[in-house]
Amino acid sequence: MSSVLLAILATVPTMAITAAAVHGAASKDIGTIAMADNPFRDPSTLPYQLPAFDKIGSSDYLPAFEAGMREQRREVAAIAHNAPPPDFDNTIVALERSGQLLERVSNVFANLNTSNSDPQMEKIDTEMSPKLAAHEDAIWLDPALYARVDALFQRRAALHLDPESLQLLERYHTLFVRAGAKLSEADKTRLRTLNEQISSLMTQFKQNVLKASKDGAVVVDSAAELEGFSAEQIGTAARAAAARNLSGKWLIPLQNTTNQPSLTQLRNRALRERIYKASIARASAGAADNNPVIAKLVKLRAERATLLGYANHAAYQLEDESAGTAAAVQEILSHLAPAGLMSAQHDAAQMQKLIDAEVAQSHGQPFTLQPWDWAFYSEQLRKARYAFDEAQVAPYFELDHVLHDGVFYAAHELYGLTFKERKDLPVYQPDVRVFEVFDADGTPLALFLGDYFARDNKQGGAWMNSFVRQSKLFGLKPVVANNLNIPKPQPGQPSLLTFDEVTTMFHEFGHAIHGMLSNVRYPMLSGTAVPRDFVEYPSQYNEMWAREPAVLTHFAKHHQTGEPMPKELLDKVLAAQKFNQGYATTEYIAAAMLDQAWHQITASQAPTPADVPAFEAAALRKNGIDYAKVPPRYHSEYFSHIFAGGYSAGYYAYLWSEVLARDTGQWMHEHGGLTRANGDYLRTKVLSRGRSEDPQVLFRNFYGRAPDIAPLIEYRGLTLPSAVASRATAAAAAGTPP
Repeated sequence: MSSVLLAILATVPTMAITAAAVHGAASKDIGTIAMADNPFRDPSTLPYQLPAFDKIGSSDYLPAFEAGMREQRREVAAIAHNAPPPDFDNTIVALERSGQLLERVSNVFANLNTSNSDPQMEKIDTEMSPKLAAHEDAIWLDPALYARVDALFQRRAALHLDPESLQLLERYHTLFVRAGAKLSEADKTRLRTLNEQISSLMTQFKQNVLKASKDGAVVVDSAAELEGFSAEQIGTAARAAAARNLSGKWLIPLQNTTNQPSLTQLRNRALRERIYKASIARASAGAADNNPVIAKLVKLRAERATLLGYANHAAYQLEDESAGTAAAVQEILSHLAPAGLMSAQHDAAQMQKLIDAEVAQSHGQPFTLQPWDWAFYSEQLRKARYAFDEAQVAPYFELDHVLHDGVFYAAHELYGLTFKERKDLPVYQPDVRVFEVFDADGTPLALFLGDYFARDNKQGGAWMNSFVRQSKLFGLKPVVANNLNIPKPQPGQPSLLTFDEVTTMFHEFGHAIHGMLSNVRYPMLSGTAVPRDFVEYPSQYNEMWAREPAVLTHFAKHHQTGEPMPKELLDKVLAAQKFNQGYATTEYIAAAMLDQAWHQITASQAPTPADVPAFEAAALRKNGIDYAKVPPRYHSEYFSHIFAGGYSAGYYAYLWSEVLARDTGQWMHEHGGLTRANGDYLRTKVLSRGRSEDPQVLFRNFYGRAPDIAPLIEYRGLTLPSAVASRATAAAAAGTPP
């Protein structure tokens, strides 16, 4: 699967926890003047309250943050010191209503700072990060406010709340306690300092990765080195170089992952090695060195966990996830690790045979398969096994066809949705497209933004984010966006996708569907505001439609002739989907285990900056996943999910969620596949519910039984070692989590 970055920005509650510290009366007057013409001052008057991107400038953010935090602090103070005793409306609903200005500016800034950043925004991010943490603490650590929430929580049974309102009350209480509301004043003071430092370090990590990825792009001096690239790809590389004033050269930008897409096609082994080494060297030295950031960040996170009463950061994080404990995470990772590694080693042996035969035929110098060779020779192995390559299928995967006749088509068949492009609405970058989404009965449902092309000022990877969250409380319909990093084609040329990129489009749209179909009252429980190890479930489930014949045949049409993909080729594409899953599984599990290793240590066990690489290597060895030919999907220095985003101790979430996704796929097939009845049932039971009920309960109510890992194993084409299979079967029979 593709990375869904920090990227989802999915769980920020409406009680904005992303603002700055309180300022006095003097700054209030200045702020009032500065906000007079600020585009964030009032709700947008555009359809669906789409932000007025054409009116927003970088200079608008700081005044809006300042005004937004002041406004919310006044609102929260009024709640905390309200004379009447606490009730659900004057305390919990009032908190939900607070911070609307702050919500508007936070959503736009956070989203554009990842997809369309500039130096001024980076400076604002650096300045605001500790202030945002301070503002959050000012709310969650307010003793008077917590006393009101706790009083309601203690007598919640007597309040006779509807289920969603009860869930909201319980969620607020959980968040207050986890934020440190029960700590002594001395410990709260220390916690505030830790939170500000951690927030600043996460921002620094993110900016270092962006800079290192940009600076690490590989410059090629001769077009002859690009043998294997198509003419369009060579042209794209030339334009990328020209954009950096490198005329007469070619530039290969770095994607966010360790493995780079270009390695699949390039025949020049020396260039492949350069690209790979540039990828893994990112943010490991120089001005953008993240090793000091990692060392300090994991130490501070561990210290904070201890202060809050937990053994380590992983224990703190996992308590609020579906998994619950590090032991449960280790169990599911250990289920698949041996199967993935065994499959990867088998494929490596087959690729080495290809290499040896190629060397013998060319009388070249023998060599052993290396990480920079894997993508290239796995493609040769795929050709040998399935008699096709990516170049044959790419003409059938033109972006617009995939979007309209694949992604949108599946959503129409399942949920009755229709899409109309809106070119009359402002966007933040010319390549961004806006679609109005209509429900099955024709009523307006949402706005969907598609931002598909890579840019130097755009974070790597793929993700979904929300500009406006659905909420009956505010009468808001959702505005959501999908971000990918597809290389932009030359002017006038089609954007032809790999099948991995096709799958990524379906994946990210699964997140978008989760946000757009939300139908809850309270913003905090809306859409994708669910645990990390559940939020990936709708997106990974939606991937299945990319390879479902009824959908694939609908969009796999030649971009020039409109002819459908020949059945023989289509069958090969489908048969090959289980290919290279050993690599995909192993690189992912290596990263997930690395994440757990970093966050299961105490503060005293945190390494020095110089020892960060050694810590990583030791963690991989300890978990039996240190297979040099298959490196982790992310090395620590550019592992933004866990050091700059919301997935710390939670990167396992993709695998946990995929168990639910593949169970859902099996359920769909058992009940007739691509039908409105099936889509509406999933919508009713899961996709529209947000966090209005415990997500694991939502899944069980849909699926009718406990999750089962078997469909995931089959989907990936893996074989579990017998001992592992026995444990998995026993867990399923006992009705335990996957």
